[in-house]
Amino acid sequence: MSGLYRIFGSEMSPYSVKVRSYFRFKGLPHRWIARNAANDEDYKRYAKLPIVPTVATPDDEGLQDSTPIMEAVEARHPEPSIHPDDPALRFLSALIEEFGDEWGNKLMFHHRWYADVDQAASAQTLARLSLPNGTAEQVAERTRMVRERMTGRGHFVGSSDANAPLITAYYLELLDILEAHLAERKYLFGARPAFGDFGLAAQLYECSVDPTCGGMIRARGPAVLDWCHRMLEPRIDGDFEGWDSLKPTLAPLLAYVGRYFLPWTCANAAALQAGEPEFAVRLGQDTYVQPPQKYHAKSLAALRARYAAVADDARLAAILDEAGARAGLRV
Repeated sequence: MSGLYRIFGSEMSPYSVKVRSYFRFKGLPHRWIARNAANDEDYKRYAKLPIVPTVATPDDEGLQDSTPIMEAVEARHPEPSIHPDDPALRFLSALIEEFGDEWGNKLMFHHRWYADVDQAASAQTLARLSLPNGTAEQVAERTRMVRERMTGRGHFVGSSDANAPLITAYYLELLDILEAHLAERKYLFGARPAFGDFGLAAQLYECSVDPTCGGMIRARGPAVLDWCHRMLEPRIDGDFEGWDSLKPTLAPLLAYVGRYFLPWTCANAAALQAGEPEFAVRLGQDTYVQPPQKYHAKSLAALRARYAAVADDARLAAILDEAGARAGLRV
C-alpha cells in the first residue's frame, strides 16, 4: 500500500475542486488525474457512477460524491480538523457546506449554461480538457457535443427564462453578504477553513472562471474572489472564531439560507413525495418554479439527520430561529 490517494476530477467540476482543496489542506499524499479518455479504464475500476470526483484510496477502494469522500477521509485522518470544537458552529458549518453543494451549484450551473457567451466558453474549455491533444477539428466537434448536452440539463437546477433574473439576483445578494463577512477574515469561521468553506467556495470559484459570473464577482466581491483563490490551497493561519465575533456578518448568511435554500429544498422534497412533476415555492418576494430532483431530497434528509443529533442544543436552536432556518431542518 503506497499511501497515495488518486483523485479523478475536472477543473470545471466544483465538487472535484472541493475535494482537491481538502486533500491539499490535509496534507495527504495524492495525485490529481484530469479525467479524460486516456485514463478511462483506470477510472472505471473505481467509479460506480460516471461522475467526478472519484477517489481511489491507498486500499484500492473507490469513493464518490464529494461530501461522503471528505467524511470518509476525515474519519481516517482527523487532524488537522475542518470542524470547530463548538457543536453549534460545527453544525452551522455543515449547513453551509450543504447549502454550497446544492444552492451554490444552482447559481453556478445556471449562469454557466444560460447565456451564449458562457455556453461557448464553458463548452470550449470542457472540450479542451477532455481532448488535451485533440486537433482543432476534434475539439470543435467535442465543443458542439458538450454544449448541446449541457444546455439541455438546465431543468435540473431550475434554469429557465422565467427564473433567470431571480437566480442572478440570488447570486448578487449572496456575493454582497459574503463580501461583508470576508472583508476582515480569511475563512468563513475565522483564520482556518471549515467544512462550510469547502462546499461554498468551490462553487463560487467555478463562477469566477466563467464570463458572466466572473465579471460580477470581480465587480462586487473582491474579498470573495480572494477567498475562492485562497481555498484552492487552504491553510491554518489562526483559530476558529466564536459566535459572538462571527454573528454580525455571518448571521446574514444564515438568514439567506433560511430565506431561500431551506424553503426551496423543503418544497422540492414535498413535491417528490407527492409525485408532482413541478413545484412552486415563494422565495423572498418572488415565486420560483422547477421540476423536483431526487438528489436534493436525499441531501435534505441527510442534513435533517445531522441536525437531529444536535437538536437539543439551545444556543444552536436560538441562532437558527433568529435566521428563520430551524423549521426547515425539523422532520
